[in-house]
Amino acid sequence: MTAAVFFGCAFIAFGPALALYIFTIATDPLRVIFLIAGAFFWLVSLLLSSVFWFLVRVLTDNRDGPVQNYLLILGVLLSVCIQELFRLAYYRLLKKANEGLKSINPEEETAPSMRLLAYVSGLGFGIMSGVFSFVNTLSNSLGPGTVGIHGDSPQFFLNSAFMTLVIIMLHVFWGVVFFDGCEKNKWYILLTVLLTHLVVSTQTFLSPHYEVNLVAAYIIMVLMGIWAFYVAGGSCRSLKLCLLCQDKDFLLYNQRSR
Repeated sequence: MTAAVFFGCAFIAFGPALALYIFTIATDPLRVIFLIAGAFFWLVSLLLSSVFWFLVRVLTDNRDGPVQNYLLILGVLLSVCIQELFRLAYYRLLKKANEGLKSINPEEETAPSMRLLAYVSGLGFGIMSGVFSFVNTLSNSLGPGTVGIHGDSPQFFLNSAFMTLVIIMLHVFWGVVFFDGCEKNKWYILLTVLLTHLVVSTQTFLSPHYEVNLVAAYIIMVLMGIWAFYVAGGSCRSLKLCLLCQDKDFLLYNQRSR
């Protein structure tokens, strides 16, 4: 039973991301490089957040109680802000790299579009975030022990898997919307991404009220997905053609540089 829970939760959490990687990124070496670079940027943001948490714990003499609860909330808020700052830094880096590729071969369209880079970087952020947030929980699902034996929710692993899934997909949508805001110099879009990221992250403090947490997170994911869909150039017509397998150049897969 533990093996079934392990593989079931693993495929729930990482299945869609794995499918996106295989069908849209793995075939292009350049996209793989940008994906790994995005994951690295997220790791650096996690490192800075960890350094902050370590210093705070030392300064407060590792005291338990209400102080640590407030510090935990502050740490989550700061971690989200650092992640978005590194998303902005990665956008700046990709912008420079894209301009460099265009200057090397101005007559050939070798440079990927910023929309495509936004998608790839967002997936890199999401995969690394999902791995670090869920891998320990996933390993515990192999046992020993019984979830819920002390009155806790027996659906802990399943809820964690669905929450990891929504975080990964939200990073993809946040990346597309965030890069669009940077391209158009619309800073309120960046602020919206930051605020929704803060809302989803702080909802984890509602545990063990998993139902409220998941429903709210999935509502935000659907709204951000619709926004990212239209930002990436989608429309009702293109969606219909895609579902009918009649659009060979649907959205990001064959985007030209812009």
